[in-house]
Amino acid sequence: MDQNAAPDTAQLMEQILYEVKRVVVGQDRFLERVMVAMLAQGHLLVEGVPGLAKTLTVKTLANVVQGQFKRIQFTPDLVPADLVGTRIYNQKTGDFSTSLGPVFANLLLADEINRAPAKVQSALLEVMQERQVTIAGESHKVPSPFLVMATQNPIETEGTYPLPEAQVDRFMMKVMVDYPTDEEEYVIVERVTGPSVQVNAVATTDQLAVLQAQCRQVYVDPSLVQYAVKLVSATRTPEKHGLKDVARFITFGASPRATIGLVEGARALAMLRGRSYALPEDMTDLVPDVLRHRVVLSYEGLSEGLDSDALIAKIMKQVPPPARPLEHEKRAA
Repeated sequence: MDQNAAPDTAQLMEQILYEVKRVVVGQDRFLERVMVAMLAQGHLLVEGVPGLAKTLTVKTLANVVQGQFKRIQFTPDLVPADLVGTRIYNQKTGDFSTSLGPVFANLLLADEINRAPAKVQSALLEVMQERQVTIAGESHKVPSPFLVMATQNPIETEGTYPLPEAQVDRFMMKVMVDYPTDEEEYVIVERVTGPSVQVNAVATTDQLAVLQAQCRQVYVDPSLVQYAVKLVSATRTPEKHGLKDVARFITFGASPRATIGLVEGARALAMLRGRSYALPEDMTDLVPDVLRHRVVLSYEGLSEGLDSDALIAKIMKQVPPPARPLEHEKRAA
């Protein structure tokens, strides 16, 4: 990656964030994760109670980058055709025409994905993986860039269909969204009850595609890749990494998608922070988000009231990150 490209990229990303934050109050960490997923071409699973600006964030971001935004409210009576589209018969002409579904957008919000049955969830996850749909034997590619943000409501459990672990694994990160602080909520009320704010479009989807290509060129030191491999390996075989007390709490560890997500996420976060190379803190900041939905707890772990975040914290403490490459080179010199 060109050294001069990083500051320009950081400036453009700063402009995008500035425009979004004119509307969205707080939620800095959540917004940063959305930007990371967009640059790394991943997808987000978001868990939080209603009313925390999840929809507003993605919709505002779509306006800022001049992308197409669509929202799907998942319900138990949905069928796959409601998402991907279907063939429609025209009685006047006697021909069939293809009607494309709402998944054909740049930013897609799948609201309360766990309210839809498995076949609908699978239809969406196929689009996420293949970035295309097949209708009557004909393939249709979704627009690029393409980001899916699926939300789950942690409060209600009746009438829901929990995502299987194999499907959850397709999401690059799972982000937990919490309530705003008192100060932030005061500003939220002021903005919502005051004059409406119009955001400015400061980028295009073509520029975003260029940023995604630049993100793949961010340098990741081999020691950092090895650190990601060790972290993910520790979720599968904790006893090999000196974590015998953790092994009984984990049934299944993370897949190689987690390792890839850590490396790609570290690249994107480094790019957001104006660097053409990733540092250990870029990866460690993302470890809980990348791993929390991929670590399956055992009955023993659940019975003791543990969650995946607590186990990930223990693993991170046992598996230390590498030294900063630049500091390491200074000491060697």
